[in-house]
Amino acid sequence: MTHAKTHILVTGASRGIGKAVLDSFDTQKVHAIGQSTSGGAGLLQSDFTQPDQIALLWDNALERLDGRIDVLINNAGIFDPNPITKDSDDWLESWNRTMQINLTASAQLCRLAVQHYQSNGSSGRIINIASRAAYRGDGPDYWHYAASKGGMVAMTKSIARAYAHEGILAFAICPGFTMTGMAEEYLESRGGDKLLQDIPLGRVAQPEEIASMAKYCAIDAPASMTGAVLDANGASFVR
Repeated sequence: MTHAKTHILVTGASRGIGKAVLDSFDTQKVHAIGQSTSGGAGLLQSDFTQPDQIALLWDNALERLDGRIDVLINNAGIFDPNPITKDSDDWLESWNRTMQINLTASAQLCRLAVQHYQSNGSSGRIINIASRAAYRGDGPDYWHYAASKGGMVAMTKSIARAYAHEGILAFAICPGFTMTGMAEEYLESRGGDKLLQDIPLGRVAQPEEIASMAKYCAIDAPASMTGAVLDANGASFVR
């Protein structure tokens, strides 16, 4: 990055991967702020189910970061089951809610970031936290989750191809199971030991492992790496 102190916005930063990412940065070199649905603990509050709150979040982040955001890290997401046996209206509502939070809100922020870099004539970076499900798919109750993460990967590649010549770089990270609250509940519901047998490494990832990858993409990854999709799934899915 060209600035002495890199300014970073991290979404979904109250726990799990997002919190680990936020905590990973050296405050002497980075000014990073996070977002969560409820706010508090120094985080910006924004409800991603409400599309009109996304631009407000961006403006609030700019205010906190002295008018400049060098790196956007989209991590906010949900992982709620949506079985096809649900009532049709309920199933569609759950589908749309997941798409709004996991994909559309991220797209809105990506758009604002690209426009911000272009208007300032500056370089910038976007890191999207997707999922192994983008490539491998997911269980029968999680079509919507896999689709949202597949969309995030495609969006990342499109941004990288479209704006690399302007110094705007984009990366996607695709974790498998990571030891967050969402994954713990899923592992317990599906029988954790059996699922772990599908991971050659023998364990799920730790949030700090994913955070180290996001930090690298945000600060140190070479420009030629733009468009890269990084896997972190313990070899449970190898492309």
